[in-house]
Amino acid sequence: MADWDAYYHNEDDDVEQEEGEESAGDYKYSGRDSLVFLVDASKEMFVKGEDGEPSNFDMTMQCVRNVYTSKIISSDKDLVALVFYGTEQSKNPRNSFKHVYVFHDLDSPGAQRVQDIDKLRGDKGAQQAAETMGSGETSLGDALWCCSNLYSDIKLRLSHKRLMIFTCRDDPHGRDSARDRQARTKAADLKETGVVIDLMHLMKPGGFDVSLFFCDIVSPPEDESELGMQLEACGKLEDLQKRVRAKEMKKRAQSRLTLSLGDGMNVAVGVYVLARTATKPPAVRLYRETNEPVRTKTRLFHTQNGSLLLPSDTKRAQVYGNKQIVMEKDEVDEIKKFDDPGMVLIGFKPMDRLKRHHHIRPALFIYPEEDQVTGSSCVLTALLQRCSERNVFALCKYTPRRNTPPRFVALVPQREVLDNSQVQVAPAGFHAIFLPYADDIRTLDAHVGPTASDEQVDKMREIVHKLRFKYRSDAFENPVLQQHYRNLEALALDMMAPEAIEDFTMPKVQMMDERLGPLVQEFKDLVYPADYNPESKPAAKRKPAETGGGAEKKPKLEVSEEELRAHVQKGTLGKLTVPVLKDACKQFGVRTTGTKKQELIDALVAQLS
Repeated sequence: MADWDAYYHNEDDDVEQEEGEESAGDYKYSGRDSLVFLVDASKEMFVKGEDGEPSNFDMTMQCVRNVYTSKIISSDKDLVALVFYGTEQSKNPRNSFKHVYVFHDLDSPGAQRVQDIDKLRGDKGAQQAAETMGSGETSLGDALWCCSNLYSDIKLRLSHKRLMIFTCRDDPHGRDSARDRQARTKAADLKETGVVIDLMHLMKPGGFDVSLFFCDIVSPPEDESELGMQLEACGKLEDLQKRVRAKEMKKRAQSRLTLSLGDGMNVAVGVYVLARTATKPPAVRLYRETNEPVRTKTRLFHTQNGSLLLPSDTKRAQVYGNKQIVMEKDEVDEIKKFDDPGMVLIGFKPMDRLKRHHHIRPALFIYPEEDQVTGSSCVLTALLQRCSERNVFALCKYTPRRNTPPRFVALVPQREVLDNSQVQVAPAGFHAIFLPYADDIRTLDAHVGPTASDEQVDKMREIVHKLRFKYRSDAFENPVLQQHYRNLEALALDMMAPEAIEDFTMPKVQMMDERLGPLVQEFKDLVYPADYNPESKPAAKRKPAETGGGAEKKPKLEVSEEELRAHVQKGTLGKLTVPVLKDACKQFGVRTTGTKKQELIDALVAQLS
């Protein structure tokens, strides 16, 4: 049984590696992500803002709902929990903590949980929250202890554990030193177990002072790419959602490799995917009686006696030169292996040698991994600065996996970019651009069409200038994906109709007509003839016919005897078509027993050889 498990485990690994290479964004990781929302339920959270703005509690519930729905779509295997502290009622495992209300345990998000969150939104939601939980004393230490128990009760393997605190009170215990000390102790215990604590502080009258208490609670940034703790409080829902979205997902590397710079100089780098194509999730097969997911397993049986075949009974074969080459699975794996995974520096080239048509697939991002090899950040930073100063790129051989053929990549340097608030917009690192092989580049014969006149070119230049706009990829959502997820959401939440979406890919015809004005008609007058009508159907082509009407006469298929004998001697009768071979048999009086091509060829060879 162990042989079977090992055999099929290796097979699955090969398939996943091949799929990952094609998509350049799929990767495996051990464990699941987990996220716990720890929300303050004090009376201050339910106070509405000025000009009818939503309360901090309502903003938090909307943000939690958005995270729930995004998790369902993007990573439904992750675990999410919702815990309220500072409540009057208590609800937690074994009811050992007062004023802590576990609304949702650590589990995968689902439609029922989204409906539960919807009941806590708005004025009715605030009223229901007051009736269900109420507002009472606050003990953040007990709340953190309860969250620690939630993590310890999970038997699944967790790869990333994060806890987010939502509150508008910078001094939750009112200068109670004992409770402050207890909370700091439990926060330190959580950090030691690998839990990352973040603070999503909200607006309060007089401002939120992080240094009073929470600066000792939250976790420091995990690496240079982390934003760290923001000093300004969130006053709008968009700001709160942006901060939560930036921290809820763990930044995972697609792979961690060794970059060889020569002479035994090796540094560790992480390969990241900055952008990938969003696709619909695959359909899940369900058992119709229990509605549970069905897992498929493949077994091989002998075609004659029906016995079960072991992995050692199967071989791989490849036909080459009309001969079947039989190989073992280990031999096939050895053939696929070109080199060990890693990157090898070959040399440097000027940046102008990198052409636009060399970009044949989405690029990857290379970032140093200091945890793997000490000193990698220093070496990669120095290499990036020199490449950027000299305006060159590094040419490397890239082997992503053990059974993957190598590719040439161009490491293009990118320096760190900061905005006006000194927040990182673009990280410092290398973009790995895949370069084509010589076989990938084709030479095409360009179609030579009529040349436009200078007047026509000038008129089109005016049209292009009028219709230009600043393109941003994040301003356009995929309408097919959005409609698909809206339909799923409507079915899961028992909605009457799916939420309407706006297709931003549709052209704004009215605005374009207002901008262009008479330019379109002027361009048509310059290009098209006066009697041209694009909506008229083209006239049907008339078939040539013999004099006096009738069907089209088929040309007679003839081949001379010298040509036929030459084909017989060279063995190239197969290049002739079946009608030509039939006509040749009739022409030379060759009798055949059938009308298939090979039968006609055999009859002609027997007659003329």
